[in-house]
Amino acid sequence: MNWDRVEGNWKQFKGNIRSQWGKLTDDELDQIQGNREALAGKIQERYGVAKDEADREIDAWLARH
Repeated sequence: MNWDRVEGNWKQFKGNIRSQWGKLTDDELDQIQGNREALAGKIQERYGVAKDEADREIDAWLARH
């Protein structure tokens, strides 16, 4: 799946994203609004990982959905 599909259906994917990255709040997910860079930034912030690690996690999540 590509990110455009996630971005276009953000409300439907928020639950899946929340189950993957449980430290992200609903308010943060609302602010992200499907922006991949914003999601990577929040993952970095909440989980203390580097940008490339956050991108790898997002890519792995995309591959499963």
